[in-house]
Amino acid sequence: MTRSSAPGKVYLFGEHAVVYGEPAVPCAIERRARVGVEPRDDATLRVHSDDLSLDGFTVEYAGSTDGKPDIDVAESLVDAAMGYVDEAIAQVREVTGEPDAGFEVTIESDIPLGAGLGSSAAVVVAAIDAATRALGVELSTAELAERAYQTELAVQDGQASRADTFCSATGGAVRVEGSDCRAIDAPDLPLVIGFDGGAGDTGALVAGVRQLRDEYSFAADTVASIGDIVRQGETALADGDVAELGRLMDFNHGLLSALGVSGRSLDSMVWAAREAGALGAKLTGAGGGGCIVALDPTPETETALRYLPGCEDVFPAELADEGVRQLE
Repeated sequence: MTRSSAPGKVYLFGEHAVVYGEPAVPCAIERRARVGVEPRDDATLRVHSDDLSLDGFTVEYAGSTDGKPDIDVAESLVDAAMGYVDEAIAQVREVTGEPDAGFEVTIESDIPLGAGLGSSAAVVVAAIDAATRALGVELSTAELAERAYQTELAVQDGQASRADTFCSATGGAVRVEGSDCRAIDAPDLPLVIGFDGGAGDTGALVAGVRQLRDEYSFAADTVASIGDIVRQGETALADGDVAELGRLMDFNHGLLSALGVSGRSLDSMVWAAREAGALGAKLTGAGGGGCIVALDPTPETETALRYLPGCEDVFPAELADEGVRQLE
């Protein structure tokens, strides 16, 4: 079996606005998806998952996602999980020139599905890397990131950003603005993640922001203001000014709330972190439910979130300097 892993991510700044050409700064974190593949003698794709925040499933299909695993989880999340794998394998077949390649795919993940931590990007990056290597093709990091982006673009109806897949492929902190993706320096950041146990519908949330932006000029101005925050945040990162990063994260969360992508549980976790002394806190990812990220070098935020009703899990998160990784 050929195996690869790829990290999840948090957004310091810029989610949603990045869809409209504004910059964003995500950082890879040491929560990983691991994908193992074995080529088959036919074109069948058989996917088995022990987690992905689900109870585990196995589904076998040949080029479509018509088969549904019988598990107690939102159908949209199952469709998305299977769709990402299906499109990733389509990319593998194209780049390797093996249109009839079939695979046994096994997925393990520490990253909650749909929680804003880049689970789909990590699975896609790891799957493409492992499956191409299993067929004797080694992709550069740049091409891997591009193939993973094309996968997300197909699944998300053309509304994906390069941010998640580029960050997962390369690791570290990155800056993404349109098609311009590059690594940037970042200090050690005292990240704390709070998870409400839920998951937002990325497609619906992105569509909601688009509708607001099209209908109201001040919503378009809000999106542009998030871009301004990102630019200020880049300066703070370069200066190692963690206190300023925290203040800007607070601003970013307020603007995301104004765009309707936060929620009661996310706001509760953000305020609990701030009241515990965090330098800043905001939702991360599409919103609706899922995770917040806070900056706090003390244990106070972690303690506060651990005892907050509605917070299902909390953990510190180290930056992942390494992106996709080959596993033995």
